[in-house]
Amino acid sequence: MSWSTAFDDPVDAGGKRRLLTLQQAADYIMQLPEDAQHQTHWQTAIETLIQAAETGGGWVMFARIAMLRALHADEGRR
Repeated sequence: MSWSTAFDDPVDAGGKRRLLTLQQAADYIMQLPEDAQHQTHWQTAIETLIQAAETGGGWVMFARIAMLRALHADEGRR
């Protein structure tokens, strides 16, 4: 697999931003403030994105779920 692998369904990152690939999701996380990147929910998302890029298969689905959970965790903090 590779970082250009697409999610089965895009990840809605708020507004009109939609993340279509593992790379776009990783780039989104890397644009967050550094302290946010170190929060547990974002670390889980990063780990599953890496696993998905290296392995593929069901990990792509897990990475999408981790991204959605991380995005929703941040919504609850606003």
